[in-house]
Amino acid sequence: MHILLVHQFFLKDNEGGGSRWNDMSRIWVEKGHKMTVLSGNVHYMGLCSENTSGKYFVEKINKDGVKVISCFASKSYHSGFFGRLWGYFSFTLSSIYAGLFYAKEKYDLVLVTSPPLFVGLTAIVLSLAKRIPFLFEVRDLWPESAVETGVLKNKLVIGIAFWFEQYLYRKAKMINVLTPAFRDILISKKNIPEEKIVYIPNASDFALADQVGYHFNAAAFRKQNGLEGKFVITYVGAHGVANDLIQVIDAASLLQETNCHFLLIGDGEQKNELMAEVKKRELLNIRFITPMPKSEVLKFVLASDMGISVLKNAEIFKTIYSNKTFDYFSCKKPVLMVIDGISRQLIEEADAGIFAKPGDPEDLVEKIRYCLKNPDELLRQGNNGYHYARLHFDRDVLAVKYLNYLEKYFGKHQ
Repeated sequence: MHILLVHQFFLKDNEGGGSRWNDMSRIWVEKGHKMTVLSGNVHYMGLCSENTSGKYFVEKINKDGVKVISCFASKSYHSGFFGRLWGYFSFTLSSIYAGLFYAKEKYDLVLVTSPPLFVGLTAIVLSLAKRIPFLFEVRDLWPESAVETGVLKNKLVIGIAFWFEQYLYRKAKMINVLTPAFRDILISKKNIPEEKIVYIPNASDFALADQVGYHFNAAAFRKQNGLEGKFVITYVGAHGVANDLIQVIDAASLLQETNCHFLLIGDGEQKNELMAEVKKRELLNIRFITPMPKSEVLKFVLASDMGISVLKNAEIFKTIYSNKTFDYFSCKKPVLMVIDGISRQLIEEADAGIFAKPGDPEDLVEKIRYCLKNPDELLRQGNNGYHYARLHFDRDVLAVKYLNYLEKYFGKHQ
């Protein structure tokens, strides 16, 4: 099959961030299929845009053999609500153009992954123009998550977004959801036929974690990075409104007399504000690290005592699995889960970590103090998470399962 993927935040080679689709496309190419990706040239965490020498569209074959057409997206994505909205729409317009005039090969389907929700317009236009069906993937429930985090406030825009969401669900031949909670909501609240929905979740990249960890010397790495004698808790991901990392800073303030040390790896719209707050409080037990390739990120995770997954205290976040949780699982690290709902259920079912109430720094501190006193339990939980993910969340296995669904639903278009 030849799959046309529309993903605004598909990573460039050796770029840090959520790598779900980079991994998935690599595996599918290895299985003999072809992938063409329409991606944006602005990173979702606020990193510098790719140097395109002023060009709106740049075509490359990435290290995995995937054809990537980098499309214009406004840098104003990181400058407030209207800037973000234009960042989304600018990519939607440019990806439609690229899909019509650059992606000229024959494809079996368009696969569009959201958020942002607006890329669904690209899928609709290209589906009609190329006379092929499209699959709509739900990585996060939009517009609900944007509304609950305060990103979307305008009632007219919210109304249009909900209408458009329903329209996309009707037009898509198949919908993939990343959590069982999404599936339940689509069926019970949005009246989507159950047979139209499949479930392929986020997963652990064991191949990369095992490769990085094979000759990795954690003690030497900790010494090299000034982490000797510290209880290291690592966060990997965006530093935005939804992530609410101020609660981690609050916890660090209350743990200064301990050997607890936080590493925050990533970038985002609130990073400068968070760094200023740490400086203001004169905290020495929290460190910010710039984004880096996933192979380098995993070294920090492997050298840590725990990984932390954290989001704002909002109802909608009870329906999600965070990407970073599966990276911690792949490195045999227990998870400090500061997300309620199905993420909490995940680590409790796997016995792979400990839950702390989101938005409650004192509870977070209490749970960390417990962890400091129970290193043997943490070691056991880290192993539990690894083996549980091996059974249920192995990216290689799930990529093949996803491919089987595509062949079932779209095979006649080969």
